[in-house]
Amino acid sequence: MDRIRNARHFAPRLQRWLDDLTTQAQAEPVPAVAQPAAAAAIDQPDLFGREAAPPPRSVYTAPVWSMPPPAAKPPPVSPYITPATPVAPVAPPAIAVPVKSRPPAPVPEHSSKRQLQVGEFILEYELRRSTRRSIGFMIDDDGLRVTAPKRVTITEIDNAIRTKQGWILAKLKERRERRAARLQKPPVEWIDGAQLPYLGADITLRLLVGGRYRSSFDAATRELTMVLLPGATEHTLKERVKAWYQHEAKQLFVQRLDLYAERLGVHYSSFGLSSAGTRWGSCTADRKIRLNWKLIHFSLPLIDYVVAHELAHTLEMNHSAAFWDTVGLIYPEYDDARNLLRKRAQELPVLFN
Repeated sequence: MDRIRNARHFAPRLQRWLDDLTTQAQAEPVPAVAQPAAAAAIDQPDLFGREAAPPPRSVYTAPVWSMPPPAAKPPPVSPYITPATPVAPVAPPAIAVPVKSRPPAPVPEHSSKRQLQVGEFILEYELRRSTRRSIGFMIDDDGLRVTAPKRVTITEIDNAIRTKQGWILAKLKERRERRAARLQKPPVEWIDGAQLPYLGADITLRLLVGGRYRSSFDAATRELTMVLLPGATEHTLKERVKAWYQHEAKQLFVQRLDLYAERLGVHYSSFGLSSAGTRWGSCTADRKIRLNWKLIHFSLPLIDYVVAHELAHTLEMNHSAAFWDTVGLIYPEYDDARNLLRKRAQELPVLFN
């Protein structure tokens, strides 16, 4: 009987408590239901069937990837062969190592790498055979490359190198110093606000995050905006910027080629971009022209010089006096531009490894 009386006593209180809970539940929104509906509204296509993506927002005000400190790079490789006997380090290093007491090591006839005693130095060069009629010399960051007809003997090639040894050693020294100066420049830090070279001046890199990759350039503010996916890496950013550079280069170079080809009264059969490490352009005997996309870093007059240079090769496949006269017909200031291009190339920051 006591239990029955207690139940009757607490029943009204229990009922009022349950009613209060029901009232509160009806008055408050349910987040678990409202949020998916809002998310679905963002993903709804518009009247034209396009998905409405949220506007990009700036998040890359600082690097979002881990950037370890740049590893110390080894000094540039000398184009000369150093002696086997260790020597005490000196500064600055000589452009070559005297090896009067040691003859060059014999190299098999079929090997592309050869060594030659040139005065008091041992010079290493790469030999390539081709269908060309004469012996050609090419110097890049890897050293000396000799291209010779198949009928020319090794002795004739070595004699040709000795004949031009003054020019070869001077160019090798110049190339090595240029490469060393370039390697000493700090690499670009790929963050929002970074300065990048474009057409002879700096532009500002702006980084945003969005639903898809996009790039745009504002000529008025000189800002290159890159929209990246969340979590994008530095490698991805660099590839996107490189792709933008190459797209701009291809469009501009075609315009300049057409302009100067008309002035010279010539035609080229095709055009393509190159990524050569040391050559700004090339022209084949069948008038196929390739221009290095990195020229887009330089001012328009320097780009025009290279364009005029390669178009002149459609008439003169050499660097004779007649060739330079041809260049001068459409680009009289070619000598100044050639020297300035070498200087500006040394001043470029390290962008892409």
